[in-house]
Amino acid sequence: MNATPTTAPVRHHRTLTPSILYFGTPVVLLTTENPDGTANLAPVSSAWALGRTVVLGLGVDGRTAHNLADRPDLVVNLPSPDLWEAVERLAPLTGADPVPPAKRPVYRYEPDKFAAAGLTPQASVRVGPPRVAQCPLQLEARVRQRTPSADGSFWTVEAEVLHVHADPDITVPGTQHVDPGAWSPLVYNFRHYHGLGPELGHGFRSETAARRAG
Repeated sequence: MNATPTTAPVRHHRTLTPSILYFGTPVVLLTTENPDGTANLAPVSSAWALGRTVVLGLGVDGRTAHNLADRPDLVVNLPSPDLWEAVERLAPLTGADPVPPAKRPVYRYEPDKFAAAGLTPQASVRVGPPRVAQCPLQLEARVRQRTPSADGSFWTVEAEVLHVHADPDITVPGTQHVDPGAWSPLVYNFRHYHGLGPELGHGFRSETAARRAG
């Protein structure tokens, strides 16, 4: 039986000029290959997916952006909420040496970010950069297009997903589906870390709701 639609209450608003607009997006850890063949690991809070494409927003001065300009392979690692402290340990680090002038007041150079964050590299199948072993969902990918922003401060990067790795605990047994009831991404919400709250319902195109109900 369908619930009877109700009119949602009208909200009253105020004008804001926030310093940032991280209005709640998943955190990803990107692994790329440095010029010397070592791995760079960087947290990114501007990422979304459509079909088999992941779209990323990357600052132009970062080691990740420079790496992908020359070596297009990467891994998009999605941490769970319990890994937020490891993500935060990465936040003030950069793989760029020397540190770009704009970053020097806040960031410091770190050549081994895996060790600094307490995370473990894991060999990939289709690309060179390693995966993050502690992340329940890992997407091996390759850059297909890079587009500069209007002000030149960041790149919009489109990457094709080549191979998906998922912890069995977050999948629906016997299927190719991630279980949305078992998987909770780490969300970056106005510079604060959150997990998902209780499920409110499911979309009409859900492929997992009937299986979970059964």
